[in-house]
Amino acid sequence: MISIGFLLYPGFSPIALAVATAFELANVQAGEPRYDMRMLSRAGGPVRASAGFAVETEAFADRALDLLIVAGSMQGDAPAEQVALVRAVAGRCRRIASICTGAMVLAEAGLLDGRRATTHWFQARELQARFPKIKVEEDRIFVEDGPIWTSAGMTAGLDLALALIEEECGAPLARAVARKLVLYHRRAGGQSQFSTLLELEPKSDRIQKALTYARAHLDSRLSVEDLAGVANLSPRQFSRTFQAETRQSPAKAVEHLRLEAARQLMEDTGHSIDEVARQTGFADRDRMRRAFLRAFGQPPQTIRRAARAARGDVEAQVAA
Repeated sequence: MISIGFLLYPGFSPIALAVATAFELANVQAGEPRYDMRMLSRAGGPVRASAGFAVETEAFADRALDLLIVAGSMQGDAPAEQVALVRAVAGRCRRIASICTGAMVLAEAGLLDGRRATTHWFQARELQARFPKIKVEEDRIFVEDGPIWTSAGMTAGLDLALALIEEECGAPLARAVARKLVLYHRRAGGQSQFSTLLELEPKSDRIQKALTYARAHLDSRLSVEDLAGVANLSPRQFSRTFQAETRQSPAKAVEHLRLEAARQLMEDTGHSIDEVARQTGFADRDRMRRAFLRAFGQPPQTIRRAARAARGDVEAQVAA
């Protein structure tokens, strides 16, 4: 069996325990125990969650695990005791994963240095600022970098769990678990955590107007001069104001808007890749493919196949 330990600490968010259901259902659907799960803490005994109730745990002691899962907390802090414990036991764990802000614990323990990682979008920039050796991919729902896995928001932990089940036990079992959870099988790690327009959060009506215009005219050129004209600003003033309000350049923001629209078209329509590239302003399929690989780590065709597989799973759930 594959041994899994959930590391809990005072104030952990109980939604992290939802991940355990995915592995529990894997045992049920497989018809035999594939995973052995334990709730662990430094000293054992009851550990109080942020919601007020306590979960009984076993002492970590000298365990060796196939997978250690570090829960997150609402505050996003990294308790010193847990950091020290994770640092001490890391060598005895084949894989280590964090749920949401549990990435802060891994970062404090030094396990993410030189690696790619993600966490909840609200704390992604803090994670990057505090730990510059980490390459934080804030728009991923989960990231695998060797033996270290990190997930974004709490529910993204289920996507991470499904990915682990698929890798260890095969796609059919992962699909069966997803159906029981009434989830798509499965969101790829590169799927966006949030809308580009929500992420940018411009402060002024002028910049918002330019972004709204860009979103409605993605097949146009959308140069700085074009957007500055919509905002009634000089190109230089527009670029400076745009960067100050959104923390991105106009060109980068436009690319994100195009990627978001292109991904939706790839997932929801039967348009050819050339047509999607034309409608979203990428000009040609090669340019769009390079942008997809940078942003999502996957080419457009892979994302389309995953979306079609997900729709098939949902249709099967409805038919059942």
